[in-house]
Amino acid sequence: MEKIVLISFDVEPDCPPYLSSTTGIEQGMPLILELLSTENVRATFFTTAVIAEKFPKIVKRIVDEGHELGCHGYRHERFDKLSYDEARKAIEKATTLLRRFGDVISFRAPNLMFPEHYIRILIDNNYMSDSSNAKYKPPFPRGLEIFEEGIIRVPASVTSSVLRLPWRIQKAIHSRLKSPIVYFAHPWEYVDMRKKKVRFDCKFGTGEHALKNLQRLIQFHREKGAVFMTFREFVKLVFSSRIQFASQMLSNNTHNFFVKSQSNTLQDFHGNL
Repeated sequence: MEKIVLISFDVEPDCPPYLSSTTGIEQGMPLILELLSTENVRATFFTTAVIAEKFPKIVKRIVDEGHELGCHGYRHERFDKLSYDEARKAIEKATTLLRRFGDVISFRAPNLMFPEHYIRILIDNNYMSDSSNAKYKPPFPRGLEIFEEGIIRVPASVTSSVLRLPWRIQKAIHSRLKSPIVYFAHPWEYVDMRKKKVRFDCKFGTGEHALKNLQRLIQFHREKGAVFMTFREFVKLVFSSRIQFASQMLSNNTHNFFVKSQSNTLQDFHGNL
């Protein structure tokens, strides 16, 4: 079975919370969109509502060019520091604004920090996918979590700075990742951040180097026969052929997943965990 690759971008201010500038949106986003068009790849753009308000033309271009628009909170809040009610209000406010541009069913919390019981907020707002966790961060999810209420948690495979490492190093990492492979990056990584007053990990490999590596990444997986999808397309694949998809996952150790409910109990069948 071919590997599935989901490329995504968190559309936010430059390297928050250190900066409030938006050079990445103004200069990085056009470069990203142009490259994706050249490579004929659709991506998912998890966007904060504040950025959508400030740059509606960019958000409209995302949708018009066939990419998926997702939610990244209202102001780039740390949801793990908000009460349940505060989180609910922020998500509802952001969702209302973002859905003016089109249907929004995918969510990712800033810093990949989102308490699991807050999933109920996403379910109540008709979200179908959440990518607010990562395989490299506690509690170290090992694969998909398919909630019986109709939402899938799809963890990020690697942190965004991996995509800025020298290609010969990151190429070895990509070869070992299990499907579905979820990448994320930020528009500010595609502008030169070396002179900005931010942490080193927000500086190295940014700008033209990062853009070239993104192209290499796409071409690397394409040569391996990978299938590129948006989160929306991936959700459709899972739920439109759930039994067949489950069977394939169970028989192919490149995929890991399990089914659970909001009560956190495993259901019916589980993958190779």
